[in-house]
Amino acid sequence: MMELRRAGERGHAEHGWLDSWHSFSFADYHDPEHMQFRALRVINEDRVEPGRGFGTHSHRDMEIISYVLEGTLAHRDSMGNGSVIRPGSVQRMSAGTGVQHSEFNASSSEWLHFLQIWFIPNVVGIPPGYEEKYFDDLKKRGGLRLIASPDGADGSVKIHADVKLFAGLVDAGERIERTIAPDRFAYVHVARGRVSLNGTPLHAGDAARLTGESHLVLDRGEKAEVLVFDLA
Repeated sequence: MMELRRAGERGHAEHGWLDSWHSFSFADYHDPEHMQFRALRVINEDRVEPGRGFGTHSHRDMEIISYVLEGTLAHRDSMGNGSVIRPGSVQRMSAGTGVQHSEFNASSSEWLHFLQIWFIPNVVGIPPGYEEKYFDDLKKRGGLRLIASPDGADGSVKIHADVKLFAGLVDAGERIERTIAPDRFAYVHVARGRVSLNGTPLHAGDAARLTGESHLVLDRGEKAEVLVFDLA
């Protein structure tokens, strides 16, 4: 079974400096039909005005991935980390027993467009941790590049959740196929562009839950960037 969630059906918050779309219940947006999918708890698509951002705030017992699409994201946290994250880089923060951090648009002239993704961890009360890695577009082109996993396989960032997160770029005649194990679930989120999933056209912001499906096929892409989640 494939359940579609179109971009415009997501929760939406407009704060002037921040335009945010919520795939799952978050902050003032509550939808009992979209609380989470397996360990996937949050996908927020945020656009942040130049020089603005999220002041220091706390997290606990959550695995957090930041994936920048356009612009630059400045990050600082109570673990002593400070960095500027650009497209291609993936940031992982394990909140564990508690961490404070801030996130800002590092540019004074260009908007920031990024995805923040939360996973419910399979272990709690661990020391907080941080990791950041860069993934070249060439390894995503016409295929799925593993960017986050429980064991840090293939150079991916390591998360404390039974999830494998892949990123792919699909354009023109490119085609991606992936088998879904019988005991696994898949979630596909189109970050930008257009693509066909198992014959169904999807646009930027659209998503699909795959339950009981044996495979997925991504093709007929038009400058598409896609995230594929393999979930227990």
